Amino acid sequence: MESLTFDSDDLDVTEEFLSHAYARMRIASGTPGSHRARIRRSGIPSVSVDELALDFEMEYSVTPLGRICLCVVHEGTVRDHNFQGVEDSFGPGDVVLFAPPDLPYAGRICDARYNITMLDPALLSQVAGGPDGSPPVRLTGHRPRSEAAARHLHRTIAHLRDTVLVDPEIADQPLIAATAGQHLAASVLAAFPNTALDEPEGADGDGVRPAVLRRALAYIDDHADQPVTVADIAAAAHVTVRALQYAFRRHLDTTPLAQLRRVRLAHAHHDLVAAGPGDGVTVTEIAARWGFHHPGRFASLYRSTYRRAPHRTLSDG
Repeated sequence: MESLTFDSDDLDVTEEFLSHAYARMRIASGTPGSHRARIRRSGIPSVSVDELALDFEMEYSVTPLGRICLCVVHEGTVRDHNFQGVEDSFGPGDVVLFAPPDLPYAGRICDARYNITMLDPALLSQVAGGPDGSPPVRLTGHRPRSEAAARHLHRTIAHLRDTVLVDPEIADQPLIAATAGQHLAASVLAAFPNTALDEPEGADGDGVRPAVLRRALAYIDDHADQPVTVADIAAAAHVTVRALQYAFRRHLDTTPLAQLRRVRLAHAHHDLVAAGPGDGVTVTEIAARWGFHHPGRFASLYRSTYRRAPHRTLSDG
């Protein structure tokens, strides 16, 4: 897990830090007095979440980040933000894509507190990409589809920051890190227009055969203890991601990731049953082993499936 903090009122020091933490940039300010900047970052290899507070007006010009960069404004404003073909301003509550990974951008931060969440663009293709050789999945708009989509993404970012990244012992577990990154990427795709989900629906799922589902289900069963994406399952089943999702909806009334979650829950249940009183394991440890990083949500899902609390299963084991 990665973490860093920064607190300075020296503009040159801030520019140097920002260039190291994000991408090479130039900053300036016409605000007299203090130029205090405070930044706190927590992250895993594919995702980072930063909270920033700037107590002054700062102009910025940034080279391409190479990562998807989302901004959630808490207080203050971001004005005259621009990149190729786009110019916009943002205020409290706005959730936006700052810029595509390959484009520079510029603008002004005006006495603002805001969140910057960056993720590896490859995560989008892992979650919703096509077969090998398909073009990378790209976001095609900088504003969410709707206010509801923006709120959902905001909640996802807050959950990642406050639940997963707050505890290094949880964030450093590979399965949890992979699951958290995929969940964020799926929320980004649900929120923003993109090349994976906004193409016209085809008929590529109509001819899916039972053998495809058998291959997909077998892959899920055999790899539930590993980081798994929808693209991995589709590749194992020899179909596109869209065809796989269609098959699961049509024939099983579920999604590939929901099925993966059910299989992992069954493994967690088995481990709870098998644990002895003197083993010293906890419900939280077993849940994390199978990718459930939120104990309360794991307990709720477990109760709805097995009609008892997980700690009761563990104590009766």
